Amino acid sequence: MKRIALLLGTLLLLSGCAKSVEPIAGEVVSCAEIKIDTSITDGVQLGCLDGGEGAYLQGLRGPMLINVWGSWCYECGIEMPYLRTFYAKAQGKVALVGVDVEEKNIEAGQKYVESHGITWPNFYDDDGRSRGFFGMGVPVTWFIAADGSVAYKKIGGFKNELEIIELTAKYLDVSL
Repeated sequence: MKRIALLLGTLLLLSGCAKSVEPIAGEVVSCAEIKIDTSITDGVQLGCLDGGEGAYLQGLRGPMLINVWGSWCYECGIEMPYLRTFYAKAQGKVALVGVDVEEKNIEAGQKYVESHGITWPNFYDDDGRSRGFFGMGVPVTWFIAADGSVAYKKIGGFKNELEIIELTAKYLDVSL
């Protein structure tokens, strides 16, 4: 009995020393800052997750990463911290844009952005029209060159920030 009490006491003491993880607040931001060729007026048009004006996906210009995600996607949540740290380093060199797909409503995507520390612009696909452009499955990240061409398509979640940085250097010729 003394051993159990000692063990419980030790566990309580150690758990009190554990560092609590504070959530990182995200923000639903406007898509107005995204580099877009506005002469493109045909293709897949998506609205912005902030409820504002979106753009035609074919008009996006890089260097840019387009990360396709959904709040219901477990692997998407795993890669978000890596995208956050990448975004902090990449600002001014490489744009990061999200596309929220297959949500039950726009509010679910907005809450996800806020609770996962996302501070980059996100489009919102309310009816699945981007499937023909991106294909099925998430997460997937597209590396977009300056001319709008697809330089690389990463299927699945990132395992760490270094992977994103290395792929950005390799396919977009941008070093961070």
